[in-house]
Amino acid sequence: MAYDDLRSFLRALEREGDLRRIKAEVDPHLEIGEIVDRVQKAKGPALLFENVKGAAMPLAMNVFGTERRLAKSLGLKGPEEISEKIAGLLKPELPQGFTGFRDAFGKLASMAHVPPKNVKSGDAPVHEVVLTGDDVNLDDLPALFTWPLDGGSFFNLGLTHTKDPDSGIRNLGLYRLQRHDRRTIGMHWQIHKDSRNHYAVAAKRGERLPVAIAFGCPPAVTYAATAPLPGDIDEYLFAGFVAGERVRMVDCKTVPLQVPADAEVVLEGWLEPGEMLPEGPFGDHTGFYTPQEPFPALTIDCVTMRRRPVLQSIVVGRPPTEDGPLGKFTERFFLPLLKIIIPDIVDYDLPEAGGFHNCVIVSIDKKYPKHAQKVMHAIWGAHMMSLTKLIIVVDADCDVHDYQEVAWRALGNTDYSRDLSVVEGPVDHLDHASYQQFWGGKAGIDATRKLPEEGYTRDGGWPEMVTSDPETAALVTKRWKEYGL
Repeated sequence: MAYDDLRSFLRALEREGDLRRIKAEVDPHLEIGEIVDRVQKAKGPALLFENVKGAAMPLAMNVFGTERRLAKSLGLKGPEEISEKIAGLLKPELPQGFTGFRDAFGKLASMAHVPPKNVKSGDAPVHEVVLTGDDVNLDDLPALFTWPLDGGSFFNLGLTHTKDPDSGIRNLGLYRLQRHDRRTIGMHWQIHKDSRNHYAVAAKRGERLPVAIAFGCPPAVTYAATAPLPGDIDEYLFAGFVAGERVRMVDCKTVPLQVPADAEVVLEGWLEPGEMLPEGPFGDHTGFYTPQEPFPALTIDCVTMRRRPVLQSIVVGRPPTEDGPLGKFTERFFLPLLKIIIPDIVDYDLPEAGGFHNCVIVSIDKKYPKHAQKVMHAIWGAHMMSLTKLIIVVDADCDVHDYQEVAWRALGNTDYSRDLSVVEGPVDHLDHASYQQFWGGKAGIDATRKLPEEGYTRDGGWPEMVTSDPETAALVTKRWKEYGL
């Protein structure tokens, strides 16, 4: 089973020697960021900073910094465990298209342990302390000034709760949050995000939007907030499915929203239409600074928390970072669901160096001319996969996770006058390479074996790859110790 809350997981890591307590005073201005960046790039332990300068609570960092720790937090041996479970549920019937994608999640949601359950305020640890009005002081929370050109201090792992003003469907998202002053934070809602749409609908009506931001949530909830789910699929259903148990929820004190009862800290407020402030720059997961832009500014009216709370955050920047394990788990979890939309896919890989969404390596069992190009365009039409900038298609006998082999195929199997597709389409809000914001050029590389019907008519057809003689390879394996190697 997954861990019920952050602190029980931290205790488990400490028992295993996979958490280090930092008792020395550390400065959230650059110093913590430098420490964490070095530790996470070395695949080091989780860190608990007990004495953060200027803050009233400790700060947990690098909690999900390795795939082993993330799997442990979710009660899994690895991401394949959930991937296989999802695939098994979908095997009896594989509905096609995006409607089938929603229907598939509906089947998961029907499982008894998935729907969240409500608890009373008195049974919610996050309501042990309640602060309102002038008692609210965001300076007590350790926000990070991570990189030298950042525009201020940020909370990087606050789970933002909103709901659609029309349908009432809630959304859980992960967005960076700039601390403007002791009661105001900037909401970095990118153009493709559901919470931004909720705010736009409310603002058009002249209504304010209720917002709740939770820190230090149960690990399955934190993971679910990072997953690119369609807007009408409840992240808490997915969290329950991943965790194997229902998530405990409690009504907020001052806004009509629910948050995890076992969170460490929750911020509540109403977002007024048109309330905007400059946000950024920020050293982002792209490895570059994103520029300053106007974003909604939220006034915090209420803070609820546990006694002796622990805040959780992450450091992003040039990969590898803590984003890596989170992205790789999403890649594995969603393979069976992506196959529903695009059944041609055998496997796929989202390289961390490409920020996960910028590049997709996909293998197919090629059956007909231009099959690779069909898959490229299907990916560009599949929900958030539409933001992919580079798609490399290889044959099914290529290991998409072996970048050396992929490079060998892509560099040797392509005639770029025929096998390179260049199109234009939407790109990520944070993409700095496109010459204008929100859209730009994309490319697809067909690195599969080419068929005569595709115009490859050279004598002998497509050549065979060099491989060992099976009998000789077996003989050498049998005699290997004799060689003294």
